[in-house]
Amino acid sequence: MRQAADRLIVSTRGQGFYDITDRARRWLARHNPQTGLLTLFCRHTSASLVIQENADPGVLQDLAAAFARLAPEGAEYEHDAEGTDDMPAHIRAALTPASLGIPVVDGEMALGTWQGVYLFEHRRAPHAREIALHYIGE
Repeated sequence: MRQAADRLIVSTRGQGFYDITDRARRWLARHNPQTGLLTLFCRHTSASLVIQENADPGVLQDLAAAFARLAPEGAEYEHDAEGTDDMPAHIRAALTPASLGIPVVDGEMALGTWQGVYLFEHRRAPHAREIALHYIGE
């Protein structure tokens, strides 16, 4: 049984989805995996990780719009010290995962044909987001 761990920095330009599939795939390939589990963990409370369709960009646009309706800016929130987008960002992060576990089969992430791994940035300002990567397997 082998293990590897590292951190991936994702620079965002504000709210939206940032495809990190290829970066995770390249990192994993450096460790010559066969079978195991890749875990990704977002080390933030106003960003998250999602596995979503990577073919039609309309899916990501519709998801962003749906989350904007679920946790709108401008509502009366107690927590607003960091701006009007801060509490909605925490709500959106609470509704989406901070970590993902992706099986590794035959040396590859076992993602479906149309699946991609995304950092979901919930704040309007650019950020440097840190994703912890951990592989365990053979």
